[in-house]
Amino acid sequence: MPKELLTNRTFDEIAPGDEASLSRRFTQDDFDLFALISGDVNPAIMDPAFAKTDIFHKVVAHGLLSGGLIAAVLGTRLPGPGTIYLDQSLEFLRPVGVGDDVTATVTVREKYAGRGEVLLDCRCVNQNGELVVRGTARVRAPREKIAISRFEAPDVRINRHERFRSLLARAGGIPPLSTAVAHPCDLAALAAVLDAAKAGLIAPILVGPRGRIEAAAKAGELDISPYRLVDTPHSEASAEAAVALVAKGEAGLLMKGSLHTDELLHAVLDPAKGLRTGRRLSHVYLFDIPGYPRPLLVTDAAVNISPTLQEKADIVQNAIDLAHVMGIVEPRVAVLSAVETVKPEIPSTVDAAALSKMAERGQIRGGRIDGPLAFDNAVSPSAAREKGIVSSVAGQADILLAPDLEAGNMLAKQLSFLANADAAGIVLGARVPIILTSRADSERTRLASCAVAVLLAGARQALGAK
Repeated sequence: MPKELLTNRTFDEIAPGDEASLSRRFTQDDFDLFALISGDVNPAIMDPAFAKTDIFHKVVAHGLLSGGLIAAVLGTRLPGPGTIYLDQSLEFLRPVGVGDDVTATVTVREKYAGRGEVLLDCRCVNQNGELVVRGTARVRAPREKIAISRFEAPDVRINRHERFRSLLARAGGIPPLSTAVAHPCDLAALAAVLDAAKAGLIAPILVGPRGRIEAAAKAGELDISPYRLVDTPHSEASAEAAVALVAKGEAGLLMKGSLHTDELLHAVLDPAKGLRTGRRLSHVYLFDIPGYPRPLLVTDAAVNISPTLQEKADIVQNAIDLAHVMGIVEPRVAVLSAVETVKPEIPSTVDAAALSKMAERGQIRGGRIDGPLAFDNAVSPSAAREKGIVSSVAGQADILLAPDLEAGNMLAKQLSFLANADAAGIVLGARVPIILTSRADSERTRLASCAVAVLLAGARQALGAK
């Protein structure tokens, strides 16, 4: 399809009374982009509670109408390409909000031959014919005729991560849970703990060398005085003491600090003092991915290196149980491999077929399972159709089961760093949820990891009370 040709009106061609118009329906993206570009996060722009109020329209209309819609008429219609915007005087009369259809019209009032300038009357009306903005604009009109193809505007995507906000809101309705934090001995780990405490998600017990924790707090000017501190000599002892607090019922959650994950899990799996259950431990990432229409769980990317078929069955069941707590009634599980057909020379395809059959026989409960599926067939309906795959899972997966830790870890990091996804991480299969955070996590993802754990613990308590 040929691009629209933009042709200007030169100064000599313009006459008083000439006019041009443009219309636009304003969306939430318009307001969010205005806030992003301008750096203005005034609640009059960002908070829906201000919509349709005087303060809202005085802030937003100035940016989106004067610098946006009116400028677009001047720059593309009258005078058009080559116009230089010199001055404006506008009066904002009515609110402008999400969903409003606004038409901007400019009308030539006067020409100033000596300067090559044009004074235009400006007016904007909404879908009800009500005057929103009126005033004048002064421009320098082009002297030469220009006809150019319209440039395509960039494809801009707003990443709101609303799913994590709703997750935090749900967890906010539960009283803070006592949480044993193993070895929070650097600033990043300690800050993550205190952020979650300030958000009302956890009531931390800091377990680690007192001197190192206090030094980290001093470096970050963090106040740890309200929180219990259990002094330990080193990271291994921190893990053991934190697990012991949970085992004795003094803490309802376990959180990783700045020690290695395997140190913490070694203490968790201690047959004599740990938190083992009959279920295999596994890690799940809960992703909020811009452009994907639902939350996406990826497992296992951190704990099980090369799981057996039975271990994969436990990993899937853990993820399904988490999905239920997240409100996904019958999660769709895609068992990933490189191809979508069973090939004995690719062991992950054989495991995928067996897991699908195990679900049919009731050995894995609470979700629909299909595989093997390649990644594109698991998340893209068009890719699944192209391959002729008939499945209630393909193209709309809620859970992705990776064939091994390497594949799961690479997939998770690609989603985080290339797809701009947020990821909350948690370890399941122990007596309590285990919160895993990373130095690379944003504050939002760290809080989301804590929120997932709080919701899981709340769901378990509710089941225990029945």
